Amino acid sequence: AIFVNMQDDVILACLKVIATCQRGENSVEETLDILSSIEEIVLKKVDSISEDTDMMIESLQNSLLATFVSFECYLNGDFDKESKISDLIKSAVEAEHDEDFEAALGYVARIGALVLDGKELPGKEMEDMPYGIVAEWMDGIDSIEAAMVGTDSYKEDDGEYEVV
Repeated sequence: AIFVNMQDDVILACLKVIATCQRGENSVEETLDILSSIEEIVLKKVDSISEDTDMMIESLQNSLLATFVSFECYLNGDFDKESKISDLIKSAVEAEHDEDFEAALGYVARIGALVLDGKELPGKEMEDMPYGIVAEWMDGIDSIEAAMVGTDSYKEDDGEYEVV
């Protein structure tokens, strides 16, 4: 549960940063710089703890990697708003099968950008997805969607923060 909470906290923090851009308080470039600082911290290599813990941390970081490439794709507008998420999921899984992980991550980034733009993940494709790196990445996208459901209080300005 701790790792799920950590992932949710990071995603909420990033959504707050994106909201500052949407309110015109930060430029896209400034927003990307802030997100890059967060990414650098959360994806930093961690000293080995135990095999199980290391595996959970790696999975968490894989999920978060997908969220960061999605945030960047969204902010840069590098996605087609008319794309079907189900088609992109199929393409990502096929690219993973072909061991073209860069292409697979690109598809996942576009899926995440579409979710950030308000589209919903298709339940059936999410349930039927084979376990692999794309499934781990999609866990991060699913967490973005979950964070955006219901209240949008993350969009509110709740104070000044300094990036350290």
